[in-house]
Amino acid sequence: MLPDSEWLSRQLGLAVLWPGVSSVLLLVFLAISTWVLSRVITSVHRYYINCQRLRCFPQPPLQNWFLGHLRLIDSNEEGLIRTVQLVNTFREIFLMWMGPFHPLVILCHPDYIRPLTSASANIAPKDKIFYGFLEPWLGDGLLLSKGDKWSHHRRLLTPAFHFDILKSYVKIFNQSTNIMHEKWKHLCAGSSTHLDMFEHISLMTLDSLQKCIFSYDSGCQKKSNPYISAILELSSLVACRSKQLLFFWDSLYYLTSQGRRFSRACHLVHDFSDAVIQARRRILDKHGCDSYFSSKDKGKTMDFIDVLLLAKDENGNTLSDKDIQAEADTFMFEGHDTTASGISWALYNLAQHQEHQDRCRQEIQELLRGRHPEEIEWSNDRPVIPRDDLSQMPFLSMCIKESLRLHPPVVTVTRFCTKDIQLPDGRIIPKGNRCLINIFGTHHNPSVWTNPEVYDPYRFDSNKSQKMSPLAFIPFSAGPRNCIGQNFAMSEMKIVLALTLLQFRVFSDGFLPQRKPELILRAEGGLWLRVEPILNSSSPGLHRLETPQE
Repeated sequence: MLPDSEWLSRQLGLAVLWPGVSSVLLLVFLAISTWVLSRVITSVHRYYINCQRLRCFPQPPLQNWFLGHLRLIDSNEEGLIRTVQLVNTFREIFLMWMGPFHPLVILCHPDYIRPLTSASANIAPKDKIFYGFLEPWLGDGLLLSKGDKWSHHRRLLTPAFHFDILKSYVKIFNQSTNIMHEKWKHLCAGSSTHLDMFEHISLMTLDSLQKCIFSYDSGCQKKSNPYISAILELSSLVACRSKQLLFFWDSLYYLTSQGRRFSRACHLVHDFSDAVIQARRRILDKHGCDSYFSSKDKGKTMDFIDVLLLAKDENGNTLSDKDIQAEADTFMFEGHDTTASGISWALYNLAQHQEHQDRCRQEIQELLRGRHPEEIEWSNDRPVIPRDDLSQMPFLSMCIKESLRLHPPVVTVTRFCTKDIQLPDGRIIPKGNRCLINIFGTHHNPSVWTNPEVYDPYRFDSNKSQKMSPLAFIPFSAGPRNCIGQNFAMSEMKIVLALTLLQFRVFSDGFLPQRKPELILRAEGGLWLRVEPILNSSSPGLHRLETPQE
């Protein structure tokens, strides 16, 4: 057969087959188109129904359809001022749109926060849009886990923050604070100097936490330490990422220089915590639990890793090394920044109100009058009943709480509704929506607090505080997912502030910081105060505070 004839035969064969092939392709195309169209129609219908159900909530005017209210949300002083203005307008609850498709229900009144915080952790879990940025660093620890795993870990970790464990950390708080004070005295050189509170206090809290978690003294307050530098870098990178929409996608973020730095810092932090865990396990395998922990009873502090290694549930199950690492990294993250923020802003508020600072100092001096450091060291072997120093400073406690109200370290927490949430007025937050508990807004709500912008420690006088709603003051969040380490944080804040006020006077010199809400509430450019040593602060009894009693 001639070549032309072969070609003609092939074309005739294809012509015969084509109607069947084209019919199959058409059916596939129609099936895919129908599926896509049905998904689009379902999504549009769901979106429409959700919008209709959300119409019962007031909202500020939209800037435009595409951006929604995004321009009203800024992580700076202006953004916080707008938050207060919105709270003054709506008082209880309002709606904001993060772009055209993402509504956010804002709650800023105790009565409306209660249904969300009283719901189980499965009905109102933490929203993972922002918290997801932390997952490569913190793993599936208590902050990020959910469901049965969260409940299981919460039960196992609760003993780690029991009074008997916390009291052993008081000596560590004292030591780390005294190291910071020695630095301050050197920098003051007998006079006074301006210091950034966040810089110094963050290093001090990191120093304390390394000792409390790992029994490791890095000397980070005196010299640079790679692990501490990595922790600080990770916190900074997460804060930066949350402000850049394009970096929300992991595949894009890890191609950038910031993403590569984040990965390197994560590896360094994980290598350190894993090395400590493995070394501790080898010691336990070699000497046995009884021998190892009996040595702890003779003067060594039982640290967080020890408690996690001992933790067992009712069935005798223990935590894996991966779980222990996640919880240690989580405690390191949550424990240093929030406490440093609370202490720094408390010093700022006391610097702004010298009369309150003087009264705090007088209260502490009277408490420790005539007592030597060795007389107030905690010791279970002492024949005398130890004093309860931390509960004997009521005015300092009032000042700390008022500072946490005015400057809460964490300004918001988010929740995702897996079921409808009914509010006290009958309105319903539909399932599938994100809610934001605005801690800062609640603390500045004139419907909740009289003159909310005024620093007034007497709000927390025991007679007055008994009358307030327990959800009016929520610096450590509330409900089943509240901060498990709040007693640890409050103890450290009291000790650091008491010892600082005994040895230094702090002055603001008219400095008005620009507040900057990131992972925690910071000050733009640092929180600078003038620090002046008190000349007779080296008197006996002014360097250590005693552990609280149960």
